[in-house]
Amino acid sequence: MPSITFARSPWKQLTTRKVYANEWIAVREDQVQLPDGRETIYGVVDCGECVGVLPFVDAAHVLLVGQYRYVAQRFLWEMPTGGVRAGESLEVAAQRELAEEAGQTARHLTWINTYNPSKSVLNETAHLYIGEDLSAAECPPDHTEFIERRTFAFQEALDMVRRAEIVDSMTVIAILSAALRMNGDPRCGKK
Repeated sequence: MPSITFARSPWKQLTTRKVYANEWIAVREDQVQLPDGRETIYGVVDCGECVGVLPFVDAAHVLLVGQYRYVAQRFLWEMPTGGVRAGESLEVAAQRELAEEAGQTARHLTWINTYNPSKSVLNETAHLYIGEDLSAAECPPDHTEFIERRTFAFQEALDMVRRAEIVDSMTVIAILSAALRMNGDPRCGKK
């Protein structure tokens, strides 16, 4: 049985090889040395940073976007999300995604959470915001997006999370964080 001291020891990358890349992801295979000296291969999917905005139309309603998600093989409701472009700040990326997908900009963006959607093989960091004081924006969606927009009572969106009707992790975490924030949890939205 490995020593408990190895649990916090970093692995050492010996080599890396690009396997595949497109404009959204890159897949690589690394040869690594484990803390106990053994070697193994490790596959990594690099996605970079992404943002998501939960847009509040008013204090009790949120604007969600729905689209067919190829990997899930079904239509899903979610908040506007997307990748951060090179040289783009997180806030600018959040506003761009909100404009592209929801047709809105937010006068106020409030950070609520940063997390890793999958810690084992996916190298991605998600930054979540609440958007408030919305105004209309003209910005076409990405060429692969066919989006439906709908306003939901926040309570209904929260119930959709509870019923597993909203399954996108960024949206689930944003809705739950917003619910905690609305209930006065002082830790929500504080870095």
